[in-house]
Amino acid sequence: MHQLTLAEIARGLADKKFSSEELTKVLLARIAQLDPQLNSFISLTEDLALTQAKAADARRANGESGALLGAPIAHKDLFCTQGIRTSCGSKMLDNFKAPYDATVVAKLAAAGAVTLGKTNMDEFAMGSANESSYYGAVKNPWNLEHVPGGSSGGSAAAVAARLLPAATGTDTGGSIRQPAALTNLTGLKPTYGRVSRWGMIAYASSLDQGGPMARTAEDCAIMLQGMAGFDPNDSTSIDEPVPDYSASLNGSLQGLRIGVPKEYFSAGLDPRIAELIHNSVKELEKLGAVIKEISLPNMQHAIPAYYVIAPAEASSNLSRFDGVRFGYRCENPVNLIDLYKRSRGEGFGPEVQRRIMVGAYALSAGYYDAYYLKAQKIRRLIKNDFMAAFNEVDIILGPTTPNPAWKLGAKNSDPVAAYLEDVYTITANLAGLPGLSMPAGFVDGLPVGVQLLAPYFQEGRLLNVAHQYQLNTDWHTRTPTGF
Repeated sequence: MHQLTLAEIARGLADKKFSSEELTKVLLARIAQLDPQLNSFISLTEDLALTQAKAADARRANGESGALLGAPIAHKDLFCTQGIRTSCGSKMLDNFKAPYDATVVAKLAAAGAVTLGKTNMDEFAMGSANESSYYGAVKNPWNLEHVPGGSSGGSAAAVAARLLPAATGTDTGGSIRQPAALTNLTGLKPTYGRVSRWGMIAYASSLDQGGPMARTAEDCAIMLQGMAGFDPNDSTSIDEPVPDYSASLNGSLQGLRIGVPKEYFSAGLDPRIAELIHNSVKELEKLGAVIKEISLPNMQHAIPAYYVIAPAEASSNLSRFDGVRFGYRCENPVNLIDLYKRSRGEGFGPEVQRRIMVGAYALSAGYYDAYYLKAQKIRRLIKNDFMAAFNEVDIILGPTTPNPAWKLGAKNSDPVAAYLEDVYTITANLAGLPGLSMPAGFVDGLPVGVQLLAPYFQEGRLLNVAHQYQLNTDWHTRTPTGF
């Protein structure tokens, strides 16, 4: 059962080959057996899962149907879940139980999804390796000595190891697509505003976006269908009709114009990954796509702009964690200032502290214009580059990451080296565009992803291209040894 995709689970439940309760028990036992190797979960919710599974079986017995009805999933541990610890991977929120469900959690629950637990993540979603978590690093099931990527590394590792078929993630600078690439999954970052951020603990509010992680584009379409939609509780949610993503999966790619930016193939890209990307291009050409070289001239400025804007927003968002209202509080504070300083100093890990300091500096009097304002101007130039490119092509294709997964601890002493792993993904967040990573091969036994970007609200097109590619390749079907 653990090898089934979401789509296969939906068919199996509809045909009464097994019940949601049976499937849930199998997967909970599998998590208990295998997750100690991976550390992909922070909290398991066995009682909730079995209650939801029984309810889903009852709904099906009453004639209800739906692709997510009775399907087991997990949530990245920054989606608030009522009465369940929502830690954000931080000591600061280790004791926090959310008093309400995030919109994404509520929508998926209403569709009948069964929540098995909350997955591990980089602290407050800050990281590219899932090593900054208060609960310890997550291991990559393809090689337990390597990172799974971050910050949604727990969701990625759990799905890749077949502990469950799909999970939610969030993407601020590549945190769905990058771990998807490093663990052989399909991961989708929707258009900014397509999925509600209400109840999703913020890192950088103008960049964060929730999305699905699964083994196939077909499963991501099912998940996104349940997650997407306008939410009046979220002021950045966009009131745009949600199409039937599954209905567009089988469209022909004949005549589809795919742009390949020349800037992607620079000295920083592992040549073996470059070769796999070119192989993917040839595969899509066979399916009728037309390939064109394009340029994104301001891409070189993306990392410095992102690492000013994101920490600036983080320093503002994380100011609420002060030891007063909720979360961690230091022991025996001398006065209010001591309470603030020690609660934050003890509650936040080194990477979070580093980004808060950088952000506070960039927003400070005398430096705002020099750093933050200039970064926002670069952000606009990057968006303009994409708008110009999409006048010429329908989809942009390139690598998701410059390298395969690195060894645990390899970049801990050099944060900038870790930041450079986001070079291909952060532009989509700066511009607010949808992006998808799909499996494209292996280097030294470690997975490699190819990234697709599309114009606003064209998630269906991304899923269509990925699905057609997956019908003609088998990379996404490979399973890590031992899982």
